[in-house]
Parts: sequence; C-alpha cells; structure tokens
Amino acid sequence: MSTRVKIPFEKDQLKTLKAGDRVLLTGTVYTARDAAHKRMIEQVEAGGSLPFDVVDQVIYYVGPTPTKTGQVIGSAGPTTSSRMDKYTPKLLQMGLKGMIGKGYRSDEVKRAIVDSQAVYFGAIGGSAALISKSIKRVEIIAYDDLGTEAIRKLEIEDFPVVVINDASGGDLYEEGVATYRQH
Repeated sequence: MSTRVKIPFEKDQLKTLKAGDRVLLTGTVYTARDAAHKRMIEQVEAGGSLPFDVVDQVIYYVGPTPTKTGQVIGSAGPTTSSRMDKYTPKLLQMGLKGMIGKGYRSDEVKRAIVDSQAVYFGAIGGSAALISKSIKRVEIIAYDDLGTEAIRKLEIEDFPVVVINDASGGDLYEEGVATYRQH
C-alpha cells in the first residue's frame, strides 16, 4: 500500500516517512540534472538567486526525451543521483526537502538529508514511459539552452516513488543488504 503525499510538503510531514515506504507524490516538482545544478550553485555563489524557490520543494533528477504528439512529456526516467551529490548539501541548506532519482547517495548527502529533515526518493529506472503518465503538465522555467537538462516545472499526480533515505537516517539500500545477509 502506498502513502499519498502532496508537494510542497507540510511541516513535519517528512518525519513520518521511513526508508522503504512506497509513496505517491502529487503536486509540483522541478527537474534538474548536473548541468542545471552546477549553474544554480554558481549563481548563488555569485550573489544571485535560484530560478525557483526550493523551500519545501522536490527536485527530480531527469532529462526527459522529446515529447511525442499527444503527450505532455517524453519518457522521464530518473538519472543517477550521485552526479548531483556535490551540489545537494547546499540546496538542502537552502530549504530543499526532497529529491527523486536512482542509486546511492554519498555519506555527506545522507548527513545533509538528516540535518535538513529531508527525504531522498527512488524512482524505478527502466519505467520511464510509465512514470511519464503521472506527469500532467510541463513548463520550462530556466536554462532552456541546456536542452533536456533545462529546469522544468512539472505538475504530477500519483507519481510512484520509494523512500530510500529518510529524515531519521534510515537507508533502504543498507537495510536491504543487512536483511539479505541475515538469511
């Protein structure tokens, strides 16, 4: 059974989510991959601001394929999250509360998730066409010159994810390995 969660997150809502929980997200998420992350952090370090307010929001690590006729977005599967790890702690400090991607996160990012009371969600790689059906509206809001890596604002409904790293330090990947070794 999945828990339905609205974005932007409500105060203390993320504390209830635990590693391994299946979640259906509904609301607004923003897309950004490595090139967009690099540019955002460079802008902030130069005294500028981010192209969207990250407070209580979610970034989905995705570079969607071109949109086909009759669709709002092309295939939209997750990108490997570790590529954003050097930028993630700063965004979490600025108020980001969720990330969607695939794969492991660094120890530094996992500490920053706990410190910021945030959550890292995993989307299933290889299910890009299915995931794209949960995306109802798409708008490019920044860095159009980056093509598929431009920042997009997505309106999603019942977007399926699993909690990988929770606000209390739970880690589904570590717990899964430990459980496997016990058997």
